[in-house]
Amino acid sequence: MSDPLAPIAANSEVAAAYVAAGWWGHETPTDLIRGNAAERPDDTAYVTWSRAKGEGEDVKGCIDRTTWAGYDRLSDRVAAALLAAGLDRGDRAAVILPDGAAVHAALTGADKAGVVVMGIGHRAGTAEIAHLVEKSGARAVITGAEHRGRPADDAVAELRRTLPGLEHHITVDGPGQGAAIALDGDPAPLPESVSGFAEDVEERRLGASELCLLNSTSGTTGLPKCVMQTHNRWFYFHQKAVEYSGLGSDEVFCVPVPAPFGFGLWTAHYTPTILGVPTVVMADFDADALIRLIEAERVTVLCAVTTQFIMMLNSPVFDDHDLSSLRVMFTGGEAIPYQRASEFEDRTGCTVLNFYGSNETGMLSGTRLSDPPSARLRSGGQCEPEMDCRLYDPDDGTRLPDLRGRGQPACRGPATALGYYDDDRANAELLTEDGWMLMGDIVEIDDNGYLRVVGRTSDFIIRGGKNISAPAVEDEVMTHPAVAMVAAVAAPDPVFGERVAAYVELVPGCSLDLDELREHLAGRGVSREWWPEHLFVVDALPRSSGGKVAKGQLKKDAVDRVGAS
Repeated sequence: MSDPLAPIAANSEVAAAYVAAGWWGHETPTDLIRGNAAERPDDTAYVTWSRAKGEGEDVKGCIDRTTWAGYDRLSDRVAAALLAAGLDRGDRAAVILPDGAAVHAALTGADKAGVVVMGIGHRAGTAEIAHLVEKSGARAVITGAEHRGRPADDAVAELRRTLPGLEHHITVDGPGQGAAIALDGDPAPLPESVSGFAEDVEERRLGASELCLLNSTSGTTGLPKCVMQTHNRWFYFHQKAVEYSGLGSDEVFCVPVPAPFGFGLWTAHYTPTILGVPTVVMADFDADALIRLIEAERVTVLCAVTTQFIMMLNSPVFDDHDLSSLRVMFTGGEAIPYQRASEFEDRTGCTVLNFYGSNETGMLSGTRLSDPPSARLRSGGQCEPEMDCRLYDPDDGTRLPDLRGRGQPACRGPATALGYYDDDRANAELLTEDGWMLMGDIVEIDDNGYLRVVGRTSDFIIRGGKNISAPAVEDEVMTHPAVAMVAAVAAPDPVFGERVAAYVELVPGCSLDLDELREHLAGRGVSREWWPEHLFVVDALPRSSGGKVAKGQLKKDAVDRVGAS
């Protein structure tokens, strides 16, 4: 039976215009991987690092190398499992795998089978996973043999008890091309044993402008929303990255950013494949190991959020290793700390480039190698002409006459997503009436066109580059029986930028400490990133004249408390 999701794609007239302009094309990762497998079958596509079991914190870990031929073959095997499971074109399969060649093969294998991926971060809690699987209507889930220290079969069995539409479980046991694949507990059929496999792939595989992936993004209330992705938006992003940084065919990428999210997608799934170059990825983030990997693999391009490169700078082994191979580091998604970014340049000799955008908008602006350090490290760069950026008054929503000064930015162009899946209310908040996609920030654009983030319109806490919804945290904390009232705000942190601080009023006669609260949230399956890292018990939360919690006062108090601790 055909699925109503299958036809979702970019507007045909818009897509044709973008193709004519050279921003979009018709190739997909499947075409590129096949080409790389034919031209350089034994060259490395992915180097996967994972922490060896039973070892301590200061570990060298295990290395798995996957060739282009092995990558193509592994993605074919995933496609064969999905076809054998009977999924129709346009059906969804949730992918919950740690970073490594296997997660990229799962994305491509689903693409070959005409199946849309629901990409879920490997660190997601059970409540978030259940929400995203149900929201997407996934008929299958692809996991490793274990999920967060327990058998994945057990975790999926729990999901299926409440989600009867989740019919199949595919396991990929291994980080790369040697992985064993099982379908519902039995060895999955090989591509050559699936009748008409090659013909089915050619008929079913998804096009460059069709919906190919859903991934999650933090909502200002409740659980995550699902952003609808196409290949072409990331192909456009790739072109801008090449233009701005001079990327070539001799690069070695290193991407410790998770694959299901926007930053991890273009840096690990698209750009290296288009260039035909290797990518180093980490199943478990470890700053010391990352430093060793850069030296050992002679990495030229590092893609990291602020927290990750600050943890590298703070590592005691940083100066013990030769990082001179690094040419450029891409970062973004938040305001980067000037002094630490400048220090990274000084200590490595590489150039830091900052992009500004979101999972929804893609690239709105970016910095170039030719930009002065003050622009590269203090701004998000200049707006892209083809992204047709605008500024709006955040108070009344009216469009400002010039792309200068302070306002809420919006854009519409070849990098934007298709919107949110099955969420009219969220789409109404995301888009202006005439179709421009709004950011949740307040920015200033100077006379030279450089954009700088100065505030946020949304109630988010940005911890290590990840948006955490303060109202969503509050909803979960309120489920503790000792909590009468709660407000979640950002507390400053020199490594993560911000951490979650919870201010609570308690039910009379009750007590609560941070460990008790976090144990309660763990029992509810709340993602670890949402757990408060500071808990401040107060007699009464401050109120504004309108009766709302005065979060501005709490943020100032958090600065005072954390700074004094």
